[in-house]
Amino acid sequence: MLRVSQVNQSIDEPMERLHQRICKKLRIRERDLIRFSIYRESVDARRRPIRFSYVVDCEVADEQQVLRHAGTDVTVVRERPFVLPAAGSERLSHRPVVVGFGPGGMFAALMLARAGYRPLVLERGQCLEQRVQSVQRYWQGGVLDPRGNVQFGEGGAGTFSDGKLTTRSKDPRCHQVLRELVHFGAPKEILYQAHPHIGTDILVDVVRALREEVIALGGEIRFVSQMEDLIVEGGALRGVVVNGARIDCEKAILAIGHSARDTFSLLYEHQLQMQAKAFAVGVRVEHAQRLIDEQLYGEYAGHPRLGAASYRMTCRADNGRGVYTFCMCPGGVVVPSASAPGEVVVNGMSEHARDKANANSALLVQVTPQDFGTHPLDGIRYQQQLEHKAFLMGGANGCAPAQYTRDFLGGRPSASFQEVMPSYARGVVLCDLHPLFDASITLALEQGIRHFDRQIHGFADTGILTGVESRSSSPVRLVRDPQTLMGSIRGLYPCGEGAGYAGGIVTSAVDGIRCACALIESSAPAENA
Repeated sequence: MLRVSQVNQSIDEPMERLHQRICKKLRIRERDLIRFSIYRESVDARRRPIRFSYVVDCEVADEQQVLRHAGTDVTVVRERPFVLPAAGSERLSHRPVVVGFGPGGMFAALMLARAGYRPLVLERGQCLEQRVQSVQRYWQGGVLDPRGNVQFGEGGAGTFSDGKLTTRSKDPRCHQVLRELVHFGAPKEILYQAHPHIGTDILVDVVRALREEVIALGGEIRFVSQMEDLIVEGGALRGVVVNGARIDCEKAILAIGHSARDTFSLLYEHQLQMQAKAFAVGVRVEHAQRLIDEQLYGEYAGHPRLGAASYRMTCRADNGRGVYTFCMCPGGVVVPSASAPGEVVVNGMSEHARDKANANSALLVQVTPQDFGTHPLDGIRYQQQLEHKAFLMGGANGCAPAQYTRDFLGGRPSASFQEVMPSYARGVVLCDLHPLFDASITLALEQGIRHFDRQIHGFADTGILTGVESRSSSPVRLVRDPQTLMGSIRGLYPCGEGAGYAGGIVTSAVDGIRCACALIESSAPAENA
């Protein structure tokens, strides 16, 4: 198969002509192009007219002739299908346990189930049907349910962040994750879009379908089932305690997510080796989606083939701190994302249509152990302090503190609502956000906003900031052996974003596959699992 890059079409050119563009690129007759599929589609908005740029995989009548005349845009690809490894020789006495059913846990459980290991999944939160109801009640002003919220429950935190699948990882298993998601009901376009997303409204059905396959293959999933303790003997795992009951196991994949603070404390008490790691804190910034579209697409804003525009920007402040936008949600909303009483946490979400009035993105500043301490749990304590401060600044009732960008840069509290209305469901309290952060972080945010205004004019004048965004990644890394992927407790596999080895849905899912394969290679399934 040939992979052909830089196949370009203008925005108004019909898709039916892509076939002709490929043939022209390869210098072949149309009848000699047997078949093709889109591998990657991206929008090039740097010039006018805006154009689409494609990478396509082709089968042609005479591959060697094409290659003799081809340039660097044509390469031969031989993709190997993903295959689970052969099972190890040492047979397990008990079925393996997967702790957590976010992306890492879901894909670990799926691979183990397909390999015949009949995994037991323990999810501290609710199943999706109950979780969606709990989240909606909280967003509408109700009491936070610690068993069902944006952080905890089936599907993990990514279920309520629009299912963005963008990753810069080159791991070939990334494409396998996308194929699996399509298999479970995601739109086929995610296989080739440069910035694929599913949308929260569709993602819930995808997660449910994956769950059903795990169960059909012999796996068991227990919801509202929190791992409360470990049974460790001689440095090796012997079981877990869940809801007061012991479950024997010698292998467990820990896909606990980045917000399981009590579980991190438990692991520390059992002397699992862990480290404090750098992460980022900041706010959500909202603008009118119309502004983003017009700034990035110009006269093509609103074109039916383009949809809502998105951005990703980075800079370095004068004090050396990195500032960047993250998890940008075109046509989305800012959502309440606390997981415990007495805290305010914000995140962003879009549905598949991305048709809401506002665009929002995390606006983050890097922090390191130099800011919060080198004890493995110091980063968690730092997050908690910020989230409780945001809770108090918002009125101690679940509202979030907010300030318009022009007021933030002007050093004055926001006193009245302006052109962009905040979308945070529980409401906001307009105030001065400067007391929320240390002065060095505030300075970096100010410089970041001014820098990004050079790329998107109006970014500094018309936005509104809502705090606090503190859960973009884990503040902890659970140390594991790079070959076996086990932590310092034998039989325990730290996995995914919470363990510090992923950053988003796709890479978390890939790490779940990686940990499942390591477990399979080390052990054969239990005979009577």
